[in-house]
Amino acid sequence: MPKITNDWLTAIGDEFTKPYYLELRKWLINEYRTQRIYPAADDIFNAFHFTPLSRVKVVLLGQDPYHNDHQAIGASFAVPRDQSVLPPSLVNIYKELHDDLGCTIPKHGYLKKWADQGVLLLNTVLTVRAHQANSHRGMGWEQFTDAAIRAVNALDRPVVFLLWGNPAQSKQVLLNNPRHLVLKARHPSPPSASSGFFGCRHFSKTNAFLQEHGVEPIDWQID
Repeated sequence: MPKITNDWLTAIGDEFTKPYYLELRKWLINEYRTQRIYPAADDIFNAFHFTPLSRVKVVLLGQDPYHNDHQAIGASFAVPRDQSVLPPSLVNIYKELHDDLGCTIPKHGYLKKWADQGVLLLNTVLTVRAHQANSHRGMGWEQFTDAAIRAVNALDRPVVFLLWGNPAQSKQVLLNNPRHLVLKARHPSPPSASSGFFGCRHFSKTNAFLQEHGVEPIDWQID
């Protein structure tokens, strides 16, 4: 299984040698050998590869990867550039972006532009069986990603945490640094978007907070 190779390794590299992770790794090797698993093994840690810890400005916390074919790329809510049908949650994110900041709704869902600017696209669970949502929940990934969240929480500079839906909001207990901003809303999935995600204005609020603290805001427009 691949590992992280940038500055995240200093912050959370010890996790790779802990008993829970060694058990998780052993189990995952078998899962990839015997099941159809998303994302591809080489993409598991893309969120960390795309956004080094030293560049994190925003944490956009998802639950687990997309479980349908040709969608998961190891970055929360993102899909490959050539994926013509966007997941409903991402469609709703784009609608809120349009209403909040006037962003043009793009035709693709490759969000690396956000990641390159410091948006950590982190899921709490990093793998999933095809067509079986939450199938890798409780196997050890949560302990690993909690370590990553704690590493960001420990930063001595302002960071925005976007917690959409109950699973993401359950991680608020890890966030006790007064330098940071925590924004909560309902999940952007169709069942809940209309009852607390639409109108949250998290994108403009994020940029206002960053600018207030002398940090370059995020250009949320996906080209």
